[in-house]
Amino acid sequence: MKMRFIFSAAYAALAIVTTTPAAGHGVGEMVTPHFQQTIPNIPGKSLVVVIVDYTPGGASPSHIHAKSAFIFGYVLTGKIESQVIDGPRRVYRAGESFYETPGSRHPVSRNASKTRPAKLLAVFVVDTDEKELTTSIEQDSSSRSKK
Repeated sequence: MKMRFIFSAAYAALAIVTTTPAAGHGVGEMVTPHFQQTIPNIPGKSLVVVIVDYTPGGASPSHIHAKSAFIFGYVLTGKIESQVIDGPRRVYRAGESFYETPGSRHPVSRNASKTRPAKLLAVFVVDTDEKELTTSIEQDSSSRSKK
């Protein structure tokens, strides 16, 4: 029984982590899975951590996060310009953080510098069975138009 739980958790972790890098990259952006763990005292939830590296001037495409995902963003190095939903654009510097509520639209996420790289730690609290953590807005629009 315990082994089955371990294999199920490992499979869920692999499914989440392997979908992260394929989540529509922008120019000069690299997403690297860093950590994944089911949360034992919150059934059905997992903690997923990715590191987003931006080259100088790099950016993520406009995107929507999973409907179950609460996200904590922490700037490790450099400066990152971000806008969540229709809020103001803001530049966050190394050591500063922000959060995004479940299902948030993220129209701007980019390196604020054209000459220095930037790095962001993104911590997701998400449903364990969530298939995609991030969907580009273009991809989301085209899938809706096919329905």
